[in-house]
Parts: sequence; structure tokens; C-alpha cells
Amino acid sequence: MPQDYLERILTARVYDVAIETPLEVAPILSRRLNNTILLKREDLQPVFSFKLRGAYNKMAKLSAEELARGVITASAGNHAQGVALSAERLGCAATIVMPVTTPQIKIDAVLRRGSKVVLHGDSYSDAYLHAVKLVEETGATYIPPFDDPDVIAGQGTIGMEILRQHTGAIHAVFVAIGGGGLAAGVAAYIKRLKPEIKIIGVQTVDSDAMYRSIQAGERVQLKDVGLFADGIAVKLVGEETFRLCRALLDEIILVNTDQICAALKDVFEDTRSILEPAGAVAIAGMKAYIAREKLHGETLVAVACGANMNFDRLRHIAERAEIGEQREAIIAVTLPEQPGSFRKFCALVSKRNITEFNYRYHNTRTAHVFVGVQIQNRADVAGILADLTSNGLTGLDLTDNELAKSHIRHAVGGHAPSLQNERVFRFEFPERPGALMRFLEALHSSWNISLFHYRNHGTDYGRVLVGIQVPPSDELAFQQFLAELGYTVVEETHNPAYTLFLGNAEGAN
Repeated sequence: MPQDYLERILTARVYDVAIETPLEVAPILSRRLNNTILLKREDLQPVFSFKLRGAYNKMAKLSAEELARGVITASAGNHAQGVALSAERLGCAATIVMPVTTPQIKIDAVLRRGSKVVLHGDSYSDAYLHAVKLVEETGATYIPPFDDPDVIAGQGTIGMEILRQHTGAIHAVFVAIGGGGLAAGVAAYIKRLKPEIKIIGVQTVDSDAMYRSIQAGERVQLKDVGLFADGIAVKLVGEETFRLCRALLDEIILVNTDQICAALKDVFEDTRSILEPAGAVAIAGMKAYIAREKLHGETLVAVACGANMNFDRLRHIAERAEIGEQREAIIAVTLPEQPGSFRKFCALVSKRNITEFNYRYHNTRTAHVFVGVQIQNRADVAGILADLTSNGLTGLDLTDNELAKSHIRHAVGGHAPSLQNERVFRFEFPERPGALMRFLEALHSSWNISLFHYRNHGTDYGRVLVGIQVPPSDELAFQQFLAELGYTVVEETHNPAYTLFLGNAEGAN
């Protein structure tokens, strides 16, 4: 039963290495959301993540003989640092298997602690299988990142601290979920003592293994996971964490990349600290919950669970934060190609702050403008489109169009008037040294590549937009070619962002 964890958590050995992190009010976010928002600052731990709690609690209970044989673990990064610090403190050897997509900042942090790093696979699950193989070969002790009672109990001390630090009413506590150890531990403690407090898990829409598992009533393994929030990119949750989360969580909320980026900015504005994407997932889920429930005057806690940010990712995050906060809209506007129409458009939008502006001549009849506009809320977009329509201009909202946000805004270059049979695809592949060249080598084919756009976003996966000329008679062969490539792919041939700004001019309006 979940009650079994109360004693485990109360007696957990975490404070040899961990600190009791503060539970801080986020004043700016609280005022904006009309609720009291408390952030549990696990990003302030010695390894900038909560993970050392569970790792040390597990390792401190190993026998002298087990410690002498060393330990092995698999981790997307933060658990690795927890194990490395614990091994350094306990004087044992540690081997950490990490996905090849792990940010360098996390790899370097592990190496500085004296642990050995082995890079293998594209996700935690891939690294785990290799770690199990190494355990069999070496006889070392495996330290699970989440699916172990001692690890869960170590993470559960966060729940213990929350209730000790805030004795008043709490409406809900929001916790990010990867494998489920943090959510299981926090829920096991808080629900035992204050069952009226909601415990809400948060996952990304493309790494939602726990959400799907609870919906199905059994553990569900994902074929692929999104890598933006790499710290929670887990294909299969643990057996024990699934049991606890299924029994104790009130619900799981799913968030997307834009919402996470907006949450990262929120935390920065309040604390001047930069969380990693997984570290801000709980804040993004809390904001979505408040908006959905129209909540006012309540106290809510979000666990800021990690800050191992790769600096190169900040450019991408800054671009997406305003959209995620619904403070920027992206609109495509079609103008008649006649004197004065461009001036008319500029006059219409001049009362708003323009965040981006791209203009391209189309043909003798029309021109297209790609424009970013600052807004107060999502409802403003309808008003902008109505103003355009009433003035004889055509506008199209592209704010939720992934092709527009990731590629078109950086590649507005014009149409190819005589291009025939062009098909356009978005590809994703694990971002690592040499990944783009391997992708290009795999893409080599007898079909002509007519468009190519790649931009390094500082994230853990590369995103490429490719145009390929494929005659209709080659359709079956081409579909087989895509399947054999083995990359995540989305066809965008009929996406309006493509047809307006890059497609065959003869077929676009």
C-alpha cells in the first residue's frame, strides 16, 4: 500500500548530500495568475536537480561489499549527477550510461565527479538496456533512476519539506513526470498526511508514457519520445512508480514546447534563474490547470526540479516563449500587388508592436507578408484578422503552425515558378555531432532535392525541412524510401505556411 512509504520517507538518508531547498513565492507570476504560486527550488541542489536525493538514499544503504564492486546507472543526465556525487561522497566507483543526446553540460558535470561516462542510444530507455548489459558483465550494483522504493522515498522528502515549510492550505502540488519517481514519492507522503491536497503530474505531449499507462490501466511503452525536455524523455515508466501514480495522482496534465518555454521565462522573471525544460514542466502544467479551472485566490506549489540547461538552447526558448505565453501571434497576410497596399497594411498594424516582419513579392497579382505581432491574449488575433478583412486584406493565423514557427520564419525566400511535383517534409533526428551529415547521407536518392532548411536550435533533436520532387508514378517507391530512412517525418506539402511563402507560384494564391 502507498502508506508503506511514510516511514521510508521519514527515515530517508538524503541530507548528507542534499539541502532542504526553499519554498519561495513567485510574486510576478502570482500577481499575473491571481493565485499564490510557490516554487519548490530543487534547482538549487548541489547538482542543480532533485535527483541526488533518491540516488544517495539508495546508495547509502548498500553494503561495503556492494560499494566495493561499484555502481552503474542509466540516466538522461540529472540522476547521473546524483549518482556521481553520491559515489564521490561514499568512495565507490561509478559508471554512468547516458543517451548520446545528453547535453554536454550534464556529461561534463558527471566527469568532474570522477565517474566514467558511456554514451549509448538516443533515449533513457536505450541507455538503460546497455546499462543492464554492463551490470551482467561487471557484477556492479545497478542504481535505478526511479523504479526503486529507496529512490522513490528519497524523492519523497520533497513532499515532506513542502508540508513542513507551508503549514497553510495548499490547493495542489504540480510535479513533472518522466519515469515517475518524483511524482510517486511526493504523492506517497502528501496524500498520507493531507489527502485533500491535489497531486497533479505533468508530462509533455510527446513523452506521455505515464499518462497513457494510467489511461490504459497498464504500462504502455512509447515507440518514440520527444527530446526537448530530455530529463523526462522516458519510453516506459517503472512498475512501482506506475502503481503509486495510478493510485495517488489526481490527474496528469500534458503541455507542449511553447508552454514550457513560456514557463522558463516566468521563472526567470521571478528568480533570475534559468531552469532546464524538464525543470519548468510542472510550472507549465500549473498554468494550464489554473487557466482551465479559472482558479483565483488559491495557493499552488510547483516543483522546479532541475536547472542543467544547455546554454545554446536559450535562443530557441526565447523565440518560443512569447508564443507560449500567448503574447505573440504569427500571421500571414496576402496583399494585392498594387500601389499603396503595403502602406495600408503597415498602417493597420502600426498600433501594435511588431516582433518580426518578412515580405516577399509573389506575382503580378499578390504579395505575402509573414509578420509577428505582440498581443495581450489569444483573443486579440481574431480582432487583427477582422481588421484586415474589413480593409480588403486576407490574413491567416499561423501561431499554432509548427512549420511556420520552426522553418518558414527563417526561410521566407520566395516561390519556384516552374517547379513540378514538389513534396515537402519535416524530419527530426537526434542532434549530436555528425547527425546532419548522417541524415544527408541517408536522404541520398534518385529524387531531386528542391528545398532544404536546417537551423541548429540548441536542442536535442535536429529539425530539417526538405522539398523533394516526386512524380506521382513513383509514390509507392517513395513511401518505401521514407519508411527505410527511419526518421520521424511529417508531410507539409499542403500546409498553408508552405504554399503561401515557398510553394510553386503557379499553384499558390
